[in-house]
Amino acid sequence: MAIDMTIIFMVSSFILSIYYICNRKPKSSKPLNLPPGPPKLPIIGNLYQIGLALPHRAFLDLSKKYGPIMSLQLGQISMVVVSSPRLAEEVLKTHDLALASRPYALLADILLYGGIDIAFGRYSDYWRQMKKIVTMELLSVKKV
Repeated sequence: MAIDMTIIFMVSSFILSIYYICNRKPKSSKPLNLPPGPPKLPIIGNLYQIGLALPHRAFLDLSKKYGPIMSLQLGQISMVVVSSPRLAEEVLKTHDLALASRPYALLADILLYGGIDIAFGRYSDYWRQMKKIVTMELLSVKKV
């Protein structure tokens, strides 16, 4: 029994070490200028503060404490949350091109021809052309 626990501990330590080495980011000389946000834990970030049952209430409580714009880390993904309708409209209108693209997904890059399909592709002229073709040829009333 003790040997089994030792093996489990060693394997899990090895997996966590590999995960940490693969996902660490190089230290940049200039820190990011992020809005205030709650403190985060190393691997899960702020997931423990949001919960699964009522995430909208958790976001409301966090916005009361940290303001209408706050930074959160959900797992390994950092994000900025805007909880005011007026500020959300301003952000989406002024920074629409910066927010239009999807984040890079390694799995989509490997399995889906370099991530150039319509579901996982980044926002570009090619993506707009593919969306137009799908809309006109597959989703039009004449074709359906």
